[in-house]
Amino acid sequence: MGSLESGIPLKRDNLFRSHSAGRTERHQFLQRPRSRFSRFLIFKKLDYLLWICTVTVFLFLVALFQIYLPGSVVEKTGTSLGEDMELSYGDFKVLKEMGVIDFAEDVRFEPTKVLEKFQKEARAANHYFSASNRTVQRFGYRKPQLALVFADLFVDSQQLLMVTVAAALQEIGYKIQVFSLEDGPVREIWRKIGIPITIIQTCVNMPSFVDWLNYDGILVSSFQAKGVFSCFEQEPFKSLPLIWTIHERSLATRSRKYISDGQTGILSDWKRVFNRSTVVVFPNYVLPMIYATFDVGNFFVIPGSPAEAWEADTVMASHKDNLHFRMGYEPEDAIIAIVGSQFLYRSLWLEHAIILQALLPVVLEFPLDNSSNSQLKIIVLSGDSTSNYGAVIEEIALKLKYQSGIVKHKALDVDADNVLSMADLVIYGSFLEEQSFPDILMKAMCFEKPIIAPDLSMIIKYVDDRVNGYLFPKENTKVLTQMIRQVFLKGKISPLARNIASIGRSTARNLMVLETVEGYASLLLKVLKLPSEVASPGDVAEIPPKFKEKWQWHLFEVASNLTYSTDRTLRSHTFLDKFEQHWNHTQRERFGDAKAANELFVYNIWEEEKQIAMANARKGREEEEIKGRTDQSYGTWEEVYRSAKKADRSKNDLHEREEGELVRTGQPLCIYEPYFGEGTWPFLHISSLYRGIGLSTKGRRPRAEDIDAPSRLPLLNKPYYRDILGEYGAFFAIANSIDRVHKNAWIGFQSWRATASKASLSRIAENALLDAIQSRRHGDALYFWARLDLDPRNPFQLDFWSFCDAINAGNCKYERLKICLHFLRLLRGCMA
Repeated sequence: MGSLESGIPLKRDNLFRSHSAGRTERHQFLQRPRSRFSRFLIFKKLDYLLWICTVTVFLFLVALFQIYLPGSVVEKTGTSLGEDMELSYGDFKVLKEMGVIDFAEDVRFEPTKVLEKFQKEARAANHYFSASNRTVQRFGYRKPQLALVFADLFVDSQQLLMVTVAAALQEIGYKIQVFSLEDGPVREIWRKIGIPITIIQTCVNMPSFVDWLNYDGILVSSFQAKGVFSCFEQEPFKSLPLIWTIHERSLATRSRKYISDGQTGILSDWKRVFNRSTVVVFPNYVLPMIYATFDVGNFFVIPGSPAEAWEADTVMASHKDNLHFRMGYEPEDAIIAIVGSQFLYRSLWLEHAIILQALLPVVLEFPLDNSSNSQLKIIVLSGDSTSNYGAVIEEIALKLKYQSGIVKHKALDVDADNVLSMADLVIYGSFLEEQSFPDILMKAMCFEKPIIAPDLSMIIKYVDDRVNGYLFPKENTKVLTQMIRQVFLKGKISPLARNIASIGRSTARNLMVLETVEGYASLLLKVLKLPSEVASPGDVAEIPPKFKEKWQWHLFEVASNLTYSTDRTLRSHTFLDKFEQHWNHTQRERFGDAKAANELFVYNIWEEEKQIAMANARKGREEEEIKGRTDQSYGTWEEVYRSAKKADRSKNDLHEREEGELVRTGQPLCIYEPYFGEGTWPFLHISSLYRGIGLSTKGRRPRAEDIDAPSRLPLLNKPYYRDILGEYGAFFAIANSIDRVHKNAWIGFQSWRATASKASLSRIAENALLDAIQSRRHGDALYFWARLDLDPRNPFQLDFWSFCDAINAGNCKYERLKICLHFLRLLRGCMA
């Protein structure tokens, strides 16, 4: 589970508590019983003392801040604001060590529970094989298979990411199938890389006809594919490894509304989906923290996404008009955007003050417009539209003696794209050591803007100073001032800065592809539990370099121009609106139906009681009238008892022998279909020739004549034996006192997975089999059926025995036939 730790708190309560305890030990007379009035005076006195101490500490901190504020430093020294600026990040080390300010160095997300789970499973597997002195032997009959599930196949950044990851996974031996709830133009892209597509429906109200057991793992992209999760919450698909990737913020934003409105039902429904996922993957370290409401300990981060580059390309293609005029600036104005970390912490304003102070000399040196105002404008891009951080920025600018209108604040959630697209220079003004490259800085580079950033470890990993960006030491803001002077030449961006910005854009468009591809490949190795017949996938290092250097942009060059390339954020909000409407409508219907059903139930009870009372009264009057008028011989007690039991048996037989059983009794063959769980119901036949046998009592079909296998074989009540035996448990359950349940001359078994793979008996095959049995064409025999025309190992369309010999070294017709005949004799002896 992730952890979000803040700075070191001041433990004032402990200090006051220890002080009070010491004073109590010294003055034992305070322990004497006191009157209510005296205790009130003493507590009032203590409250006043605490209040006075608190105010004193607060005034001291205010004075301390005033000493270190830029405006106070300037007033104290008496120098101009453009000379010898000494305030920097290093000046606040004393305050930081005291715990007064916090630069959020402790803000980190660590997937502790997920990592512990992986380590525990690895240790258990190693201990098992070491204790038994065995090694894993894989036969490699097939490749590991993955199912990728999408809400749609529209052109967007999520499709680009998954196409890139899937292409790389294919190189190391994975076989992939794509499922989508809605078709779209990306279908052709998936086909180009050799991955088949299937359009499915949600499992909420419609049955799913997909055998998910064919796949070793499921990857679901976006929360808009929520309707598919109903399939994976039913047996036998509940234990399948499921990796859910979430890129959107919309659900996290809505969750706050759900909490404030008290909509616990919707929250619980979403938490159920999060709980079903084996791992929930996010592309950055901010999303798992804002989704903390749904955290059940399975959050994981694989950094990297082409979303920022995709959005920048979309904005640059759509914004053809003059943004300066729309945002309230003149075309001649040079604009510097100050961006920072997406985390909000207490000392964010101090970082902005440091950057604004470093910018002040450049503002004073910049050319003036007709109104004698500097043509250099500064926009601080931070916070959201609901905060009042704009007033804080105005106060800082006022303290630094900026002219009115030079420094403005814009909300990150409203104007981010417009500001970055319009800015001439972007400065990263946060000193927080983040765990991945900042998304906002990546987007600025994708807008082809020159960037200046502090030399943080995660930034210098991808940015080379004066190659694809500018770096300055965070302890010395004088270097920042000098860099800004080099970027601008006579009020315009210098040619060198433009060249650096161009290189930076090419870098940012394919940033962290390596981390993303290797992250998914490594996660699959930890999550998937491959059986012995599956070949092991290749190592992460075996992925060719070309699949880890760039996103698969070339596959989307044509599709990106289509109208399907809509806003993913808008689609996510539309989905949530529809989901809420459906949820509220369902709740109203459920409440109304329950109320109506309750009223109808009460009314029916009242009517039934009234009719019973009237019938009893009528019967009583009739008995009184005929009493004593007639003589009747009731016979002996034994005769009465025997006739009552006979009538009861006839009644039960008529009740239990339903239409399907009556039809099945006259047939020579009954085919049993073992199944486990509700997920298999769509694949079971509804016919008198077939009969289901449930391996679990909980997952049996309602109003069906299925056999309850655990009641006939109690061993199946234990999950361990049920899983070990599989469908053979149904064979043993039928064989246990077979005459009580099976009344036909012939017996057959067919797996529900044969129907799922379209390899079950067709109508023609059913009639042919019944005809062969009734005519006793082969006598006592064992019949096998298989779709030989669909088996890729039978290209020459051989018959059953020839094909069986071909794949079993010629042993089918002789050795295996002897074994089958011997088994048949044993089975006949058991039935006798």
